[in-house]
Amino acid sequence: MKVLLTGASGQLGQALRSRQPAFVLGQPFELIATSRHGSDGVLALDLSDAEACKEAVRHHRPDWVINAGAYTAVDLAESEPALAEMVNAGAPLAFAKALKDSGGRMLQLSTDFVFSGNQGHPYRPEQQLNPLGVYGASKAAGEMAVQKLLGCEGRAVVLRTSWLYGPLGNNFLLTMLRLHHQRALAAEPLCVVADQVGCPTATLGLADACWTLINSGVKSAGKPDHQPLLASMPTLLHWSDAGVASWYDFAVAIGDLGQQSGLLKRAAEVQPISTAKYPTPAKRPSYSLLDCSLSHKLLDLEPKHWRLALQQVMLVIRADQKS
Repeated sequence: MKVLLTGASGQLGQALRSRQPAFVLGQPFELIATSRHGSDGVLALDLSDAEACKEAVRHHRPDWVINAGAYTAVDLAESEPALAEMVNAGAPLAFAKALKDSGGRMLQLSTDFVFSGNQGHPYRPEQQLNPLGVYGASKAAGEMAVQKLLGCEGRAVVLRTSWLYGPLGNNFLLTMLRLHHQRALAAEPLCVVADQVGCPTATLGLADACWTLINSGVKSAGKPDHQPLLASMPTLLHWSDAGVASWYDFAVAIGDLGQQSGLLKRAAEVQPISTAKYPTPAKRPSYSLLDCSLSHKLLDLEPKHWRLALQQVMLVIRADQKS
C-alpha cells in the first residue's frame, strides 16, 4: 500500500502524518510525503507545476494520492488568481490525469468556500456550487476536474471541510491565542466577526476521517487496476466537527478553554462585530455549515462537538510546550 501525500508540511498534512496507520487491511503501508520546498523525510513537489505533479505519480505509482496541499491565502488569492488556479485547480487535474493512466485513486480535500452561504440550513454534498471569490472558485474547479476524470470510475472522493484548525500551522486558533495574550496584557478588547456561521473542525479528527475513508475504499490487495474499486463510495462527502458557531463564539471559547488548559493566564474581552466592520478583499460565506450525515454513516464515525475537539487540541499544544 503506497500513498502520495501533498501539503505534508501544512496543518492537515502534519496531522495526517502523525496519525497514519501502520497497515491498511493488513497491507504494509508506505507514505510518500511531499511539500512545496521539502524537508527531512519530505520530498519537494511544487503544486503550481502540473508536469511535476504528473511525474510524481508516474515515478512513485501510488495506490492513492491524498491532495491536502492547497493555496489557502483566501484574501491574497484575489490579487493572485493565476497562482491560486494553478495550485487549486491545475494540480488536482494533473494528478487525476496521471492516476487515470496508472490506475491509482485520489482523495481531494476541499472547502466550504465552494458554496455562497446564502441558505440557512446545512449544505448537502450534491448541492450546486456557487463560490464567492477566487479561492472558492479555484477549489471548485479542482473538485470538478477530479470528479470528471476519476469520479465516474469510482476512483476518487472529494472531501469538503470547514474552518480547519489544529495544534500546528497557521490557523484561527493559534492566532486567537496570541491575540488573547496580547490584548489581555494591554487591557484592550478583541473584536471578532459574529455574523458568519459555520463549524470549527480540528485537523486531528479530519485526519482520522481521511484514513478511515481510504481504509474503507480498499477492496483488494495489491496494485489497483482500472476497475471501479470505489463504486460503493459517493464521489462527494463532507466532514466537520459537530455543532455550530460564529467566529465570535469560537474566539470566546478559545479564551475560556485556553485559561482552563493553562495556555493563557488571562483571556481578553471578546466583542462581537459585523462583517461590514471588518472588510476583507475576499467575501466569505455568511453560512457554511456542511451536512456530514452521509460521511458519519458510511465511515461509521461519530464527530466530536467542536468545543470538545478544541479542548483536546489545546491539550496537545500544552503537552508539546512541556516536552
